[in-house]
Amino acid sequence: MTQPAPIRRVPGHLGTALKLAASRVPVLPLRAGKLPFGNCRACAGNACGGRPNMKTPGPCHCPRPCHAWAAATTDTATLTGPAWASAWKQTAAVAYHPGGTGLTVVDLDHADAITWARDTLPATRTVPTTRGEHWIYQGAMQSANAVRDGVDIKSSMAYARWLSPGTGTMTALPDAVRALVVKETSPVRTAHRAVSVSAPDGGGECRHRTPAYLDRGIAMAEQRITEAPSAVHATVYRTFLAVLAAHGRCGCLTGAHIGRLFAAAQAKGETVRHCNDAWTNALTRLGL
Repeated sequence: MTQPAPIRRVPGHLGTALKLAASRVPVLPLRAGKLPFGNCRACAGNACGGRPNMKTPGPCHCPRPCHAWAAATTDTATLTGPAWASAWKQTAAVAYHPGGTGLTVVDLDHADAITWARDTLPATRTVPTTRGEHWIYQGAMQSANAVRDGVDIKSSMAYARWLSPGTGTMTALPDAVRALVVKETSPVRTAHRAVSVSAPDGGGECRHRTPAYLDRGIAMAEQRITEAPSAVHATVYRTFLAVLAAHGRCGCLTGAHIGRLFAAAQAKGETVRHCNDAWTNALTRLGL
């Protein structure tokens, strides 16, 4: 009797991705810096309108999965197909879309955040990370960065690194976690001084209010922070200073814009306190 051929074991990150996909967990490869790949020529150089760091997909109409959480898939043919053939050779880590599999990850970046979680949230499955822990709950919700110092929520329309299955019994998503995300979550709420300046006199609409102009400026600032190879403190301050010099006097900046800058800085390891100090110092330098 002919024996069936054994299933070929695929090593490395692709092998991890295929195992997760077989368990119905949508996955995608990450390049160095925990950033997704752009997976089609049409989106090379951000031609589709996504943010430069590729963490947020643009309004593209690709015939294949493209970048960021939108690329996460459980389809084996896609994972092993030509769209990602070169990406797997450069992959630094595997990520997954928590919301796509009905999960929420509470990303705790440091010891104080872990202490807060232990005192505040019900126990659930935990996964150790480089600097802290992921607490994983059953149930999806809106994602948000910096809901507290060192705490991000990763669920719908977000991705998280796959590090291990974790330990402990997964429990239902508690209201205490849902309550952390308000309609417009932004770390600027804790800043020493928020942006509150009037539009310049000129008799017309401020040019910075054009969405494309302002969004491009914020996206470039995020990219500058994200790609800083060193001297992160100085880079964050100079970037905040440049944004305020260009947009701080016309009143076009919103909490959401500032939140994006703070989130980029915290992703590079900055604390909320450091972000607040850099923002306040830039305001003072410009006389705002």
